[in-house]
Amino acid sequence: MVHPAAADALIDEEDFDRNERLPYWADLWPSAIALALRVANLDLTGKSVVELGCGLGLPSIAALSRGASVLATDHYHETLDFAAYNTLSNLEPQLASSLETMQLDWRTPEKDLPRFKLVLAADVLYDKMNVGPLVDLVPKLLDQNGQLLLADPRRDYAETFLEAMRERGFECSAESVIVEHDGRKIEIVLYWLHR
Repeated sequence: MVHPAAADALIDEEDFDRNERLPYWADLWPSAIALALRVANLDLTGKSVVELGCGLGLPSIAALSRGASVLATDHYHETLDFAAYNTLSNLEPQLASSLETMQLDWRTPEKDLPRFKLVLAADVLYDKMNVGPLVDLVPKLLDQNGQLLLADPRRDYAETFLEAMRERGFECSAESVIVEHDGRKIEIVLYWLHR
């Protein structure tokens, strides 16, 4: 997976002053690895999938490899370039070229977003300000029988998000996986949510 050599060099002072945005997308996070490993074991033939906060694109690549049509989204435009490049580097050209990308701000999403069978998200609850927008956005993205597969390293705001989703009629199940990253073993919880 190709990523920027120095994530700190990507910090935009104006973006940070405005809403404390940092280029978290520039690293391959353990949650993305855990999510991709789980997705790689699913049969997604013919299913529509969207990844929220795709970063470098690893879960999207896994979904494509399992037969899904995939829309990779992120707030940062340059992220989408890395996700597309990594897809081309890891899959056959015909398969890789089917990846669609879209810049998406969770706080002000487009009104006519398509609906999906599966929404993927890895480590998106690192900040309290992400909870509300995701609680509003996820139900709009899922078709009637759709599911959210969320990978989270036990962030403080995960339970807040899950409780808000339960209040909206979603059921949740969870499984834990251990991922090795930078010489450490990290527990990641995979949450399945559905109506």
